[in-house]
Amino acid sequence: MTRTQLLQETRKMHFEEVLTIWTEKRLTQEEAARLLGVTDRTFRRYIDRYHENGIDGLIDKRISQTSNRKRR
Repeated sequence: MTRTQLLQETRKMHFEEVLTIWTEKRLTQEEAARLLGVTDRTFRRYIDRYHENGIDGLIDKRISQTSNRKRR
């Protein structure tokens, strides 16, 4: 497993934990976002992506794309 994959998996697990606590109304949206290290708007986007695509919706798609700046 590469470092990037490990970080992706860690972020997904941490998001699920925070989402569970937020759903139980033990945290505000701002507090949940702060725990994840993102803004409250990004947290809302994560929630939308989670509901649309499940936990795999949180994978950062930019990582799998090849950079336009990469030399040939």
